[in-house]
Amino acid sequence: MTQDPLSSIIATEDQMLEGGWEMIVGLEVHVELATKTKLFSGSPNRFGDEPNTNIDPVTLGLPGALPVLNKQAVELAMRIGIALNCNIQPCIFHRKNYFYPDMPKAYQISQYDIPLNIDGFLILPSGTRIGVERAHLEEDTGKSTHVGGATGRIHGSDYSLIDFNRAGVPLVEIVSRPDIRTSEHAKEYVAELRAILEVIGASDAKMEEGSMRVDANVSVHKPGTMFGTRCEIKNVNSIRALGRAIDYEARRQIDVLDSGGTIRQETRHWDDAEGRTHTLRVKEDADDYRYFPEPDLVPLAPSAEWVQAVRDNLPMLPAARRTALSALTGYDTQSEAVIVVVERGQHDYVQAVVDAGGDAVRALIYVQQGFADAGPVPAVPAADLAKLTILERDAKLSATQAKTVLAELVEHGGGDAAAIAAAKGFEAMDTSAVEAMVDEAIAADPGAWAKYMAGDEKASGAIVGRVMKASQGKADGKIVTAIMQSRRPSA
Repeated sequence: MTQDPLSSIIATEDQMLEGGWEMIVGLEVHVELATKTKLFSGSPNRFGDEPNTNIDPVTLGLPGALPVLNKQAVELAMRIGIALNCNIQPCIFHRKNYFYPDMPKAYQISQYDIPLNIDGFLILPSGTRIGVERAHLEEDTGKSTHVGGATGRIHGSDYSLIDFNRAGVPLVEIVSRPDIRTSEHAKEYVAELRAILEVIGASDAKMEEGSMRVDANVSVHKPGTMFGTRCEIKNVNSIRALGRAIDYEARRQIDVLDSGGTIRQETRHWDDAEGRTHTLRVKEDADDYRYFPEPDLVPLAPSAEWVQAVRDNLPMLPAARRTALSALTGYDTQSEAVIVVVERGQHDYVQAVVDAGGDAVRALIYVQQGFADAGPVPAVPAADLAKLTILERDAKLSATQAKTVLAELVEHGGGDAAAIAAAKGFEAMDTSAVEAMVDEAIAADPGAWAKYMAGDEKASGAIVGRVMKASQGKADGKIVTAIMQSRRPSA
């Protein structure tokens, strides 16, 4: 990842770190593509198979074995580029020369200065724009397992085993520009990227299985000065760990600089158990890899017709889904309910509830609160949930009663909301009965009522709580609040 000496993106005051330091973060996200076979051979691309069963001469780099480019991998890579607003261009493959035991050829086929996807961007749910420098194709390496020792790392281990099943699996490396200024934005970027990858079918993006891996480049500097020396953090396997690793590394660098030291460019290992980074190796530069064009592959030049066909077949992306859900419900695109429901892929279900005659706002809230583990298509028929939203909307059920009925629907995979409510003895309370309970609550807590009458909205909670307790949850909180508001002198 290149890092410009200065950037037009400046941290806001609340994003600045202690001592006037500014954090600069760029992310490299490695995504295994959901192809049937590997990038340059016909071996299966499957996770979890017995070690060293999905291999062939190309995977092992045997003499005379030649690579053949996987068309499906190219198409999935273009899907990613289009989704990230990149320009898709003719490109070539390079040999990236280095030797590790899990790379038997002693080089990796990757893309260097002429990648497939360039100059894109991603708008986060919060509205922040993060530039995407490139999203290039390359092959994955094998996987080393270090046996013995306490950390699973090579240091202290007794021996290592190598599984070449992953070697040659198609990867897209998505390189952001150094536009990220907080760990929260870094986590938001990865979460949004993961959602996009899943929606477009490019990858299952399972960080726990390694099909999506994140490296974080972190540096600090004082605004207006040149960017500081960056360190790359490896071994980040969850979004939570990413935030912790970035915050720790920024703090570490600040401590070194404040004490008069200097930061050296290096690769560091994130230890989630210890909550800190450790030096892994001094960082290589591009010259160390001795890139040169791959002689066994011709240049790749996707036609305009192919690119347009890929574009036309893309599904609606998460940002567009949030916009549609916002228009349907009136909730802001940045509201938690909209973001959560779209992340789960349940926006179509909310639409189905509305199409079945349900109340849009209540459908959104019910799905957010009651269907966390239900998947994109909950077992409760949309028509059943629609009837429940109408019962609450028409004040035939209180919000508390509606939640109880919702839990029954979720537990049993649907049902008649009205019948469930009747079986539980739920019925709408007469307004006069609610007014009487409000009177009793006021008499029981005159202090809270006085504060409410003086304009303290929070004080209303004590009164409402007493009414709900007295009615055993049958009173509608909105009706209680309306009665209280009507008694204010300004009402």
